[in-house]
Amino acid sequence: MEQLTLFSEEINRNAPLASRLRPDTLDDYIGQEHLTGEGRVLRRMLDKDMITSMIFWGPPGVGKTTLARIIAHRTKASFIDFSAVTSGIKEIKDVMKQAENDRMLGLKTIVFVDEIHRFNKAQQDAFLPYVEKGSIILIGATTEIPLLKLILRFYPDARYLC
Repeated sequence: MEQLTLFSEEINRNAPLASRLRPDTLDDYIGQEHLTGEGRVLRRMLDKDMITSMIFWGPPGVGKTTLARIIAHRTKASFIDFSAVTSGIKEIKDVMKQAENDRMLGLKTIVFVDEIHRFNKAQQDAFLPYVEKGSIILIGATTEIPLLKLILRFYPDARYLC
């Protein structure tokens, strides 16, 4: 079997280098061992496929989005990737409607919102009933202090990880 390199045909050459080097398993993920190490809370949640809502907080480049993508690959739930910069209430409502239909069929949906601190109050409130009903599991990533930028009632069972 031939070793893949960063310049192999199988790897998207147009993708940024950071994307090509992004780890795709917890074993390849560096850092946050207190959460991702053997027997630790996030690894146990993934091993049991029992993910709860979470907020990842930290400076740019520490692996918040990478960790969300690893969760997406490890869980049996459908995974929806949102950017708070480009998504509006209409997109949120469309996704929530699909998630609610999936919930009725016994399927879980994880919604990842990158830059979640950029959502305004109305956009955050659009998620609230679906988080509370269990229609979605919300994972948000922010570089801002969550207590100052997010509506905390919006995340009733969220774990704040940094």
